[in-house]
Amino acid sequence: MLFATQSLYAQSLEDYIRQGIDSNQVLQQKTVMLNKAMLALKIANGMFAPSVGLIGNYTTGDGGRSIALPVGDLLNPVYATLNQLTTSDQFPQIENVNQNFFPKNFYDVRVRTSMPLINTDLVYNKKIQQQQKLLQEYEVVVYKRELVKNIKTAYYNYLNALEAQGIYQSAMNRALESKRVNESLLTNGKGLPAYVLRAESEIESIKAQATEAEQQVKNAKLYFNFLLNRDSDAPINADFNAVDAVNEVVSTFQSENIAREREELLQLQSAVELNTTVLNMKQAFWMPKLSGFVDLGAQAENLKYNNDANYYLIGLQLDMPLFAGFTNRHRIQQSKLDVRNAELNRSLVASQLKMSTQFARNTVSSAYQNYVSAQKQYEASLSYQKLIDKGYKEGVSTFIESIDARNQLTTTQLLLNINRYKVLIAAANLERETAAYSLK
Repeated sequence: MLFATQSLYAQSLEDYIRQGIDSNQVLQQKTVMLNKAMLALKIANGMFAPSVGLIGNYTTGDGGRSIALPVGDLLNPVYATLNQLTTSDQFPQIENVNQNFFPKNFYDVRVRTSMPLINTDLVYNKKIQQQQKLLQEYEVVVYKRELVKNIKTAYYNYLNALEAQGIYQSAMNRALESKRVNESLLTNGKGLPAYVLRAESEIESIKAQATEAEQQVKNAKLYFNFLLNRDSDAPINADFNAVDAVNEVVSTFQSENIAREREELLQLQSAVELNTTVLNMKQAFWMPKLSGFVDLGAQAENLKYNNDANYYLIGLQLDMPLFAGFTNRHRIQQSKLDVRNAELNRSLVASQLKMSTQFARNTVSSAYQNYVSAQKQYEASLSYQKLIDKGYKEGVSTFIESIDARNQLTTTQLLLNINRYKVLIAAANLERETAAYSLK
């Protein structure tokens, strides 16, 4: 039953983490950007396929430049001779022709199929889109890990504030009991009115502290529900065994071999590879680009269509740069600097992450030591308060000692509670720094 209860506690927090991953709006935005990167990669793949389009135009005009064709001057003497020989009028006289350059009622409709045959830019563009998609995938994973840490931290802060409320309620009960005892002693002629007034002052002080703790609970609840994209008043399951969780932290994070390679480093390595791809693309500026096309269509005047109007046209297009004022050479140097800068950035971030991981380990160790110390202080103050309270009722201890014992007990309870959740928050931060949480 104990094992089942502990599993329920952990499952509750895991459910909240899954809910946050599914509903967090910032993560949804990053997922949208990832989907855009995937579509960009599909577009890059589609550029290798043939493209087919319908092209049509209609033109008509008159005037402008023209060319004179002396058809009549050339053929009329011949036709006249033929008429004489045949004693007929079978060959009429014709006039010279003046032909304009503008076509009249001319249409041209064709289906063009074009396809790149040699184009290194398309190859490199595909690689760039693949690397950008990978960068976006790492971006999503990085935010997921940060979100998991924030959800855990917010949940622990909520439980910490909630338990602080309970501690102040216990302190209030003790203060009320002290007031009752002092009122009873005063009634029996063994107490002093000042003790009753001091007890009432203690009660009001605890009320103020309890009010502040209640406000902290509300704020912690607001932030936690915000991370999960829920209604601000949505209830939070507080069934969590913090003591067992701390013991699990101690046993889990003692190992030095729990760290995984951070997605941030993989992201920066992908950035280096992307800049390298851009450099390779610019270094291949001299490579010729060859594409081919096929046109199948029809053209004629006066909107007529027959077999003579059909045509096909096949062609190749070559584009090869020869000189551009050394601009390509300068672009290559720029890209080399971009690659170097990306490599330096990766090295710097790797050192920073290594340092922050060690800091996080030290913080967990320090927080646990403080927790153990606070636990001993609480046990001592609890025993001390019981002895003083018993002695006060028997007339051995003074009223000031009883107040001091109660305040000390409340303080150590709060300190123990704070340090317990500091251990869990530090563990969540170390889990983030080592990428130990499984997102599968």
